[in-house]
Amino acid sequence: MTHNLAQCRIVIKEAVDAGAKALFLPEASDYIGGSPEESISLCKPADKSPFILGLREDAKKYSLPISVGVHEPSDDPKSHRIKNTLIWIDEKGEIAHRYQKIHLFDLEIKNGPIMKESNTTEPGREILKPFDTAVGRIGSMICFDLRFPEIALALKRQQADILLYPSAFTVPTGKAHWLPLLRARAIECECYVIAAAQVGNHNEKRVSYGHSIVIDPWGEVLGELGGEKKDEPEFILTEIDFEKLDKIRTQMPLLRRTDVYPEV
Repeated sequence: MTHNLAQCRIVIKEAVDAGAKALFLPEASDYIGGSPEESISLCKPADKSPFILGLREDAKKYSLPISVGVHEPSDDPKSHRIKNTLIWIDEKGEIAHRYQKIHLFDLEIKNGPIMKESNTTEPGREILKPFDTAVGRIGSMICFDLRFPEIALALKRQQADILLYPSAFTVPTGKAHWLPLLRARAIECECYVIAAAQVGNHNEKRVSYGHSIVIDPWGEVLGELGGEKKDEPEFILTEIDFEKLDKIRTQMPLLRRTDVYPEV
């Protein structure tokens, strides 16, 4: 986690120097464990996590809001699982918003790979309302939530401007579905999509696809990184164009037929 915090701080400094108004980091930026036991043992409360405390310190120092995926202990003291959360650290260094991942990645293929996030992670139970920021009204989701449009549509209905999908996608699923799913969410919700992604090898078991990306409400890719881990972390700097957002929504109104099907 010390190394990961140092990596994040490189991005923070470069983003500040580039004039960024907010920074979006991937899912599980604090750590990705090599085993369920390690994932649970490394988990600390936000007020005791050196990783989170370090980011809060930098957010306050630079007056830079930071969105970051982390692990946190369960609210249930009897639980043996942890939470996969996305926190919003505001420009004062305070945690102002916290979303818990709803859909967990459970994969079990006969004679193939087994990956059960639910063994160590408890699912969230609530779609949180979008919240206002200096870069727009943000709706929070995490990684596997991308495959379920209902959350994005619910956030769009509540006037989200930006949909977040911080991720650590696997390489096979990333190659097949990462870009089409993200473009679909942007187009059907007429929102900007920001998907900060882990990249490269984490340990002998885990490799992430990468390809951090920003997509506009028309489905156009505004910036994309690669799938190879570099010596230094990379970032995309892009602009949220509210005039373009309003124009697309006005010229292509997506009115739900709630007389035919229920509202999400």
